[in-house]
This record gives sequence, structure tokens and C-alpha cells, in this order.
Amino acid sequence: MAQEFITNEQFTVVGISARTSNRAEMAGGIIGKQWQRFMSEGLLQQIPNRVDENMISLYTDYESDVNGEYTFVIGAKVRTIDQLPTGMHPFDVPAGRYAKFTSDQGTVSNVVIGTWRHIWSATPEQLGGARAYKADYEVYDERAKDPNEAIVDVFVGIK
Repeated sequence: MAQEFITNEQFTVVGISARTSNRAEMAGGIIGKQWQRFMSEGLLQQIPNRVDENMISLYTDYESDVNGEYTFVIGAKVRTIDQLPTGMHPFDVPAGRYAKFTSDQGTVSNVVIGTWRHIWSATPEQLGGARAYKADYEVYDERAKDPNEAIVDVFVGIK
């Protein structure tokens, strides 16, 4: 798994969202259901003003830390928030420093979960600083088109 550091400018993601926690997700949760809905209803194509064809999953509005609730969003990076589709909302990803982890190649669920497990077990020194718990996100680009041979980038906000 490769790791590097980037500095993001602020950007906006438009998508569907739900409130959850890691504990709720370990018991079945809503993230899988949100993904299923997003894909089966073709919601990516309904988002106007997309910057590109990538899907973004965003973790934001953290209650506290890894143990608290957060808002999970699936959508796309947009240029403007004009003409929001019904049921979709804009979320800002703040400017800042992010640790970027590029997953190994494999099935989407395995590589994403494996990457997050690596992040959760890393010390602040290994991450490059303490987690900010403002926004973290995953990018599903052309390398993730085949869900059985996917590579995903995970960005973790660092203080």
C-alpha cells in the first residue's frame, strides 16, 4: 500500500448521505445499502456539473473521533451546486493536508476495508500527524471500474 501527502484546495461533493458510526457499520450498517442504491439507481449520472466521472465517498461531520458518529456521503466532485437533484445535498471538503493511501488491487470491499484497517491501526507518526476528523474521502476512478480488480485512493485529513 502506497502512502503520500497532499494539500487539497476546498472542493464540493454532491450526493446522497446518511448518518452512521463505525460500530453501526460493524453490525451491518448503512454504507453497503447506500452504495447499492447509488449504483442501482444510476445516481452518478444524475449529478449535474461534475468535475469528472469519479465517484467520491466522503466521511464528514464527525461527532468526535473514530468512535463517534459521522455523515457518510456518496457522490461526485462538482464545479457548482446549481440544480441539485432531489434528495442530494452539497458537502464541502475543507482545504488542508491529507495523507493519501493507495490500496492494493482486489475486490472493492476487501481493498477499502483493508486500507481503513491499516489507517485505524497506524500511529500519528505513521500517518504523518494526528487525524483531523473534519473530512476523509475515497476516490473511485478508472482503476476501480472493475469491482473485482479495483484500486482505490483513500484520503485522510491530518491536523
